[in-house]
Amino acid sequence: MPADIESLVATFEMNIETLKNGKTKAEAEVRKNYIDPLFEVLGWNVRNAGLHEYEKEVVAEYPVKGELGTKKADYCFRLNGKNMFYVEAKDPYVNIEANQKAAFQIRSYCWSAKVPLGVLTDFEEFAIYDGGHEPRITDSTKTARINYFHYKEYKDKWKEIAALFSRQAVADGSLEKYIRKAKRKKGIPVDETFLKDMEHWREILAVNLALRNPELSRREINFAVQRTIDRIVFLRICEDRGTEAYGRIQRLVMKKNIYAGLVHLFREADAKYNSGIFCFAKEKGRTEGVDTLTPNLKLDDSVLKTVVERLYYPSPYNFAVMPADILGQIYERFLGKVIEISQERKVSVEEKPEVRKAGGVYYTPTYIVNYIVENTIDKLIDGKTPAQVAKMRFLDPACGSGSFLIQAYQHLLDWHLAWYSQNDREKHLKGKRPVLVKDRKGSVRLGIDTRKQILLNNVYGVDIDFQAVEVTKLSLLLKVLEGEDDLTMQQIGIFKERALPDLGKNIKCGNSLIGPDYYENVQMNLNDEDEILRVNVFDWNAEFGEIMENGGFDAVIGNPPWISLSGKFGNNILTDQELSYLINKFKGNTYMPNILLLWGRLNTFGLFIGRILNSVLANNGFISFIIA
Repeated sequence: MPADIESLVATFEMNIETLKNGKTKAEAEVRKNYIDPLFEVLGWNVRNAGLHEYEKEVVAEYPVKGELGTKKADYCFRLNGKNMFYVEAKDPYVNIEANQKAAFQIRSYCWSAKVPLGVLTDFEEFAIYDGGHEPRITDSTKTARINYFHYKEYKDKWKEIAALFSRQAVADGSLEKYIRKAKRKKGIPVDETFLKDMEHWREILAVNLALRNPELSRREINFAVQRTIDRIVFLRICEDRGTEAYGRIQRLVMKKNIYAGLVHLFREADAKYNSGIFCFAKEKGRTEGVDTLTPNLKLDDSVLKTVVERLYYPSPYNFAVMPADILGQIYERFLGKVIEISQERKVSVEEKPEVRKAGGVYYTPTYIVNYIVENTIDKLIDGKTPAQVAKMRFLDPACGSGSFLIQAYQHLLDWHLAWYSQNDREKHLKGKRPVLVKDRKGSVRLGIDTRKQILLNNVYGVDIDFQAVEVTKLSLLLKVLEGEDDLTMQQIGIFKERALPDLGKNIKCGNSLIGPDYYENVQMNLNDEDEILRVNVFDWNAEFGEIMENGGFDAVIGNPPWISLSGKFGNNILTDQELSYLINKFKGNTYMPNILLLWGRLNTFGLFIGRILNSVLANNGFISFIIA
């Protein structure tokens, strides 16, 4: 054992009675004098000395209060921008070996963030938990605990601790190796559990809406259910992140007419955030569609209680640490089904035809999304200035729930933070609306005005599915709010501005493949609203006029649908008319003569490549798709 640890153990033993007397809160002292030095001996730059903000290895979180205490762990240990493990510090008088709430807390952090391991410690005790199992407040402290050390064991067990948590060991993959070696029963991950909950909410909301609002069409019920879930989830996430007071939605279930209370909160959110999911009235300059349907709906209290109560303690979810890509993956699969209403008003939830044809929903793993973003957008912006980057436009033409756009936006945020930190940092911290701001811990980050402008300047998406478009907007807007708290939201209010941008000009609903010229040679009843909405033609020049006039998009990324279109044509995805239109549209593409017959078969991803190369991508632009 290193001499520094021997000294720490000896000093702690001399002071343990004073620290545990319970008369004064000693957590801060224990963190500073014992826990910080312990991890420094393990090779971690706990104070981040000499590191820029974006290079931080150890993030000490600002505590956001919730039912169980703080909503973020005291420490997040990171490497190359990735969260590796959490550490939750406690006062020495807390009996870590027996305290169920403390164990639930660290497990909630890890499980919600999909972090493999977490540590619960007051230096006297050092408990290690597997993050792969859904936490329940009734669990024993031994549930998912994979090791436990008393400080008097540090000398004999130091090699074991260092082999797991030293910086070098973590960099070499020790955490993942340990989980595999432990051979513990695999738990159900957070995305699977939350998806199951959302699917249950969709079903009970749809049944109740159809019963209590018999005038609603199938499309209106789908819209109302999606909007209600999105709005509740958005505000609940904001509570855990500190931009909303904790428990506002929860308190509604103690009263009658819960939905009326929710609508009141939704209207307040519209005034505060400017998010399209809360747009209830026409306003000058706003491009989002106005929702006049949902404020007047009838929903039973019992149904809404089921939804709301699952989102609060003792719920296992901690939205303060749940990454945006996980939420996107959940929604990607959630949107693979649609609510159907029979003539008898019976509700069912069915897979969408294109999902059945493709054999299910397959979201793109985060590491692949990152690889594509790094090798397209990162290369394009390398060596440029923020003014130059502000003129660049990046697109996902089949954005789904927004996974590629979320990662693209995160990379842009990271790049801007690095650039401003390295180029006259102090200058960028000054002014009424500074580019950089400091939080309560003194950490430097991009100001919300800067974050909003980067999103509006650079990030664009299209999807044929209205619900997918709304989820993409939701995820991007939550990404804008990351790092904000009640203090910064108050500062935004001083300027009498809404916190979030209107994304109606950036993220659009339409058919990326079929333009308005489709109707020139198609015989159809233009009053057939369902058919018009299904085809959902998209005019690139009208929707992105300025970008197209300037030559097109600088980078196009994504994972377009892979659906084999065999037969003449019998694919149940595209009609014969649509497929004939697309083949004629792109058969003269000079970039890739055989693009529509890649690998000897006709496939939708080939159609997307043809469309992008034909008219959407700028000269010298990058296209990066997954096609195999």
